[in-house]
Amino acid sequence: MGKSYSNKTIYSVLMLVCVVGFWAFENFYTPDNYSAKDSEGLKTEAPNYLLPSSTTGDIVEHSYYSLSYNETYEQAEWVAYALDKKHLTSDDRKRPYFIEDPKVRTKSADWRNYKRSGYDRGHLCPAGDRRFSKQAYDETFYTSNISPQNRDFNAGVWNRLENKTRYWTKKYGSIFVITGGILERGLNEIGDEDVAVPNYFYKIIAKGNKDNLKVVGFIMENKESSAPLKEFLVPIDVIEKKTGIDFFSQLSKENQSKIESKISLNDWKF
Repeated sequence: MGKSYSNKTIYSVLMLVCVVGFWAFENFYTPDNYSAKDSEGLKTEAPNYLLPSSTTGDIVEHSYYSLSYNETYEQAEWVAYALDKKHLTSDDRKRPYFIEDPKVRTKSADWRNYKRSGYDRGHLCPAGDRRFSKQAYDETFYTSNISPQNRDFNAGVWNRLENKTRYWTKKYGSIFVITGGILERGLNEIGDEDVAVPNYFYKIIAKGNKDNLKVVGFIMENKESSAPLKEFLVPIDVIEKKTGIDFFSQLSKENQSKIESKISLNDWKF
């Protein structure tokens, strides 16, 4: 009787340890870290005045891009990065695993949320823009840098816009990109962590300096389209209204109004 009771106690304790261990593994364990130790704390290569506001205060700075994470929607509300002509290499890189972002204080969503969801793990900072170094490439595989994208959209019109961005980089030498999904109430969700599926994605591209900044903005529905890229152009003011994010807030009011209130194509070769 005593022995049986003792065994039951041992089994109960072991079961509790297993449950606690599994919970801790699921909630606190990050299997890897793609950021180099000597790069910890480095900011994005672009000037700080180009970084947007954050609606959450959860800003993460990796070596080659920055982001603002929105825990409610389990993804970044924006990812921002500089793209230079010298970054556009054809280096062959081994595709790493998607892993959780160790710098996101609330823990970024697990990649398994996307399994059998019907949606791509759509990069916000494209891996193809970061082939120039292993660390730069691997960093784009943090799950904080992905969002659920319709597969035809990801491989179609969104890919066309990414290629146009590279074209502008080669033509103008250096640009700055801010991109993300439009996060709003009522979105469909996938996975155990309820990762929101944006109905629309935006991309803002800037070139020039603080006193002479040229900007172009796009909003695209999360589905394939054969329409010309020009049809997706919108003023930056429209993106601000839909996202609640303040872009280029460190510019003078006059400059903000000048670049955000209208669409200007004169400085962009399509």
